[in-house]
Formats: sequence, structure tokens, C-alpha cells
Amino acid sequence: MIEVHFTPDDLSRVRFVHSPLAELVASTWALRKPAKYWMHRPWRERAERLLPGAGLEPLLAVLKSSNGYVPDFLTPIGVAPNLAAELRAVASTGPTQVRRQLDRAGAPRLAPDELVAQLRRYFTLLIAPDWPRLRALALADIRRRTLLAAEQGGRTLLRELHPLIRWDGAALQVAVGTTRPADQNGRPWTLLPTSFAGPTVHAIMEGDAGPALCYPPGGLGGLWTSPPPSAALGALLGSTRAAALSVLDAPLSTGELAAMLSLAPATASHHLTTLRDNGLIAGVRQGRVVRYARTVLGDQLVG
Repeated sequence: MIEVHFTPDDLSRVRFVHSPLAELVASTWALRKPAKYWMHRPWRERAERLLPGAGLEPLLAVLKSSNGYVPDFLTPIGVAPNLAAELRAVASTGPTQVRRQLDRAGAPRLAPDELVAQLRRYFTLLIAPDWPRLRALALADIRRRTLLAAEQGGRTLLRELHPLIRWDGAALQVAVGTTRPADQNGRPWTLLPTSFAGPTVHAIMEGDAGPALCYPPGGLGGLWTSPPPSAALGALLGSTRAAALSVLDAPLSTGELAAMLSLAPATASHHLTTLRDNGLIAGVRQGRVVRYARTVLGDQLVG
């Protein structure tokens, strides 16, 4: 049991994030425990066809902990919620922290750069094709909860997250893990709607940004039975531009988008130019890199 006591100031710092690496890490549980994660059967059957020969055994060995612990540095929820930023955070993790957490998990010692390459390959192969679907479900859950909080007050953010989570108005009790209090030390408590977390919840207690909790978003039962949200959009824009527009709610560079969607950089640049010229995305220079994100018009079209 994890118990977190909230002051009014703590409650004001509760935030929601949809994390690519949280989805990736959680998806490996769906591979290992098919009976418990029965709702992900369509995805698992495809993944089992693609995994042989993919060269992902080192990563799977790290994530297949005998004691249930997954190294928290693999889910750096304190950074911007896009794959490229999260991978940069993993790569910059200090070697002492990497060794300590890998040893705690009983996992082989891999260098951060090798882990990043494995994480990118796994995401491209197994997560990216369904990212618009996963993203849409998470954002719908976040919008529903934040709208409810706007109408009824911030305390409603923590109500009805999951049967394993109890909120009494002053403390959050999570019926997972060993008995321990969670000291926030002025850091935010992050809630991560994560489709692959279903049907349970998972705590991240040693993240640099503070404690976090992965929970299944509402509507999970229809995740694989409904058409992906980019289907109708694809008929209008073309499937590749629709996928690009769907993932650009967080800023991405041309190279980052190309890696996420398995495109050649020149192809990604062509589609980004088309979307930009039609007012659906805008570029913002960050240092030497231009990153693109949806405009209000792009948000309306995706929504």
C-alpha cells in the first residue's frame, strides 16, 4: 500500500502526462501476462509475430524483472511528453543510478546508449503503428477529468481513477507495492493515463520529477475494437500526413518525427511542409532545431 498525503498546495501541482515510454514499458507486461492483460490480445498477437528476429532480447531482459521492479529511469516523466525528449533523458541518466536500478531489478547491465537504441527500435516496431489510437484515448481521459475539475473543483481530479486507488479528500491510497508513505518534497504528483497499464495501476516512486502513477484511461475496452482515430483523417489527408498530424500535439523535429513514424527524413520533411503550408502545424525554433506542433486548426481537425 502506498499512501500520499496532500496539502492544498500539493493538490494544485497534480498534473497529467501521456508518456510514450510509460506505454512502452507497460506493453511488455501485456506480453508476459496474456491472461491478466487479455484486453490487449489483438496487439499482443501482432507483437508476437514481429518480435522474433527483432534483436530486442536485451531490452526484454531488462524489463522482465523477477521481483516486479522496473528501473524508474526508463520512464522519465519529468520531461516533455514526446519520445525523443524521453529518450534523451534516458541517455543522460547518471551511471550510478543506472547500475543501482538495474541491479535492483536483477537485470543485465546495459549502457544507457544501448538501452536508448533498443527502446527506439521497440517503439518503432510495436508502438508507433498504434500511437494515434493510444494518444487519442489518453487525451480524451485527460480532457474529461480536467473539465470535471473545472466544473467541480480540483479535488475531483483524484476521484474514480481506478478501484485500487482510494482518495479520501486528504490522502491518496494506492493498493499496490509494499507499504510505504510517498514523500513528495514539494514535487508534483504525476498521473499517467496508460492504456497498457490496464487492468491494474503501476507506481513510479524513484523518478527525478517526483512520484507518478500509471492508470488505465476510460474507454479502454474499445481500444482495439474501434477504428484508429486517424482513419477518417487519413481519407482526407492521406495516412502518413494524418499520422504525423496526430502525434504533433507535442513539438517534434523533422528527424524525431521521421524516427517515430519510420520515415526517411526527406519524406517527413515533405509531409511537414504540406501540413505547415495548410495552416495545420507551425514551426518553432529551439536552438539549432525547428520543432513542429499542431495549430488550433490542426487540433480542431484531429479532434
